[in-house]
Amino acid sequence: MLRTRFMLGCCAMILAAGTSSPALSAPPAAAVVQDEIPATLVDFAAGWRRFAQPEFTAGAPDFGSEALARKRAGLIEWKARLAQLDRSGWTQRAQADARLLEAEMNGLDFDLRVRRPWARDPSYFATVYGEESDVPAHEGPSADVVDLFRYDWPLSKADDARLTTQLRSVPILLQRARTWLADGNAADLWRYGDRALAEQASVLSALLDGSLSMRTLEGQKAASLKGASPALRRAVTEARDATLAFAAWIKAEAPKKTGPSGVGKVDYNWYMKHVQLLPYDWDAQRGMLQRELDRAWAGLRLEEARNRHLPPLQAIDDPAAYRRFAEQKMARFTDFLVANRLMEDKPYYRAALAAQTLNYVPPERRNFFYHVTALDPWPLYSHDIHWMELARIKHEPNADPIRRTAPLFNIFQSRSEGFATALEELSMHAGLYDDVPRGRELVWIMLANRAARGLASLHVQANEWTLAEAGRFHARWTPRGYSDPDNPLVGFEQLLYLRQPGYGTSYVTGKAELDALIADAAAADETRPAADVLADVFATLNREGSVPFALYPRRAR
Repeated sequence: MLRTRFMLGCCAMILAAGTSSPALSAPPAAAVVQDEIPATLVDFAAGWRRFAQPEFTAGAPDFGSEALARKRAGLIEWKARLAQLDRSGWTQRAQADARLLEAEMNGLDFDLRVRRPWARDPSYFATVYGEESDVPAHEGPSADVVDLFRYDWPLSKADDARLTTQLRSVPILLQRARTWLADGNAADLWRYGDRALAEQASVLSALLDGSLSMRTLEGQKAASLKGASPALRRAVTEARDATLAFAAWIKAEAPKKTGPSGVGKVDYNWYMKHVQLLPYDWDAQRGMLQRELDRAWAGLRLEEARNRHLPPLQAIDDPAAYRRFAEQKMARFTDFLVANRLMEDKPYYRAALAAQTLNYVPPERRNFFYHVTALDPWPLYSHDIHWMELARIKHEPNADPIRRTAPLFNIFQSRSEGFATALEELSMHAGLYDDVPRGRELVWIMLANRAARGLASLHVQANEWTLAEAGRFHARWTPRGYSDPDNPLVGFEQLLYLRQPGYGTSYVTGKAELDALIADAAAADETRPAADVLADVFATLNREGSVPFALYPRRAR
């Protein structure tokens, strides 16, 4: 049954009360001591997560029939071992961690039975990444991960050798992938499958010519092969050339593919319940996303009527002036979070957000987000709370060793994307736009876009729409024409949501889960100062980490 959790009035009341409170630091989150997590469970988790990684043969991932048979057999053994662990005296946190590991095992089970990306999804073999993701791990499945942004440039001799080894695996993997994908027939996964490989080739080309600039937690990072060994230069060139050839092969084969690409409603529902640990099946998510889409459009029109006598927001067309504007907006935004106890005043938090300060984007290069930020960066800065969370992971790792790294299979998606999406609206209700009322219109536009694209992704997973149809719906229901179905961003997003079930809806499903968490805290003791309630909720988010809300301590309803 769909639980209705649109806590708009409740959240607005709590946050508004927080606005007038003095600028206090949130109370420190109660640290989880490592002793709360049994050593047997910690060791088990480490072993399981090693097993869950792809096998390597001759220097590259192996998804051949024998390797997959070993995964299937091993998964049965790992599930049995988890069930047999002695849980006597385990804390609630330890029980929740065991449930998280079970969800990860279900994720591997789902891949082996249903998703089978190594046989259906050409994008699975794009493995070289330039930029850092703003969530705990890369969105969507990947056969392997070569993160260029993790290296310090120019490279040390040790890193030069390590990267050479990693990149030498790329041509081997792509050659093997042609065999594994030979019988694949998922039409949309093939039609859009060359895009990720073209991006990989572009990253490698930029590395070769010294023009690679990567977005990271610390800001833009430049990479070049200055001083690199001949072996590394050769490895980069061969990886680039193999990637281009593979992308061309995908594009040539795509017209022959005619089959469905979504997982279907039955398997989608199983995945939501047993992997993502969400209480909402396909039908419930469709109702929730439609409700948020309607609410966003209604909210936008009400704001526009309220602001009808005000001049519209104007884009700043001078790059230097825009940068000054963006810096001022970031400083005010960070101060606002601290004053309202939505963020502790820590130097690494401020640095993480400041590093994401926007630069000017000319009109011809604007996608949906840049149409918004050309007028006001605050809506996207609110979503950039992601980077604050990544900074916490780096500087204050979770005391629970099992939650110190990202859950496998993107199980963090509703928690991470839901929190970031919720903060866009929560900041608005807390008063961020009190002196920029037209800015509130942009918040509703952001929500409409997220609801529209998530709703479209559901129909793609159900094999009712193609990705092209999803893109047109996505654009049609994004206000003011800010989203263009032919813009690469729309194709990228809808392909990701096809490849990773539930990612497109996670922005709204996670937001609903956070609303429920706030409601529980607010209703538990209505005599508590509202600012304290919010500070405690945000401290809970920090303490529990990037795991599904289903694993958070909750009061019975």
